[in-house]
Amino acid sequence: MLSKGLPQGAVPRLERPGPLRERVYEALLELITTRALRPGQHLVESELASQLGVSRQPVREALQRLNTEGWVDLRPAQGAFVHEPTEEEADQLLTVRTLLEAEAARLAAAGAGPEGVAALEEVCATGERAVLDDDVDGAVAANAEFHATVMALAGNAVLADLAAQVHRRVRWYYTPVARQRGKQSWIEHRELIAAIARRDERRATEIMRAHTEHTRRSYHERPSD
Repeated sequence: MLSKGLPQGAVPRLERPGPLRERVYEALLELITTRALRPGQHLVESELASQLGVSRQPVREALQRLNTEGWVDLRPAQGAFVHEPTEEEADQLLTVRTLLEAEAARLAAAGAGPEGVAALEEVCATGERAVLDDDVDGAVAANAEFHATVMALAGNAVLADLAAQVHRRVRWYYTPVARQRGKQSWIEHRELIAAIARRDERRATEIMRAHTEHTRRSYHERPSD
């Protein structure tokens, strides 16, 4: 597969100050999780270095780290390619996500006050506007923020750490189904907010479990990339 490089205007040149290796890693990971760099795409060190405005060394180091973490495949005599997740990989991760987020919803309902509910409503309104504007990137970002807010309201640091490990992969899998989920996803978010506001732990758990399962099924039923 030929390299297509980075989409025009997808990422600014990186500033020199700071840990450059980490900044290149974060930039590439963001491009992968948002699918600006698509699964299976050939990643050419020299092209990436030129487009990011850095030397090849930090790009090489970032690709090696991304390979270790499963975001990139390094193939002998071929180079680096964005990893193409299997259906089984996606299913396993999204199933674990359901377990984590259902518990987070229960804890949020048990402990969230008016300020927490207001924060969820604000993020939800942002997501609803993005859907109306057909702003897929905005909807994906708002969806991630909404779920992160629920997780924060849960108030369990260990649960939050576990969720953080899967957060970016969830975003990776959600991006291709964001338009498909569309308005319905935010209707479900509104239902969850109402349950949390009523401090109804059982209902909040049920809604979040069903909500995340809908996303899992949508991923498996999505049109081919």
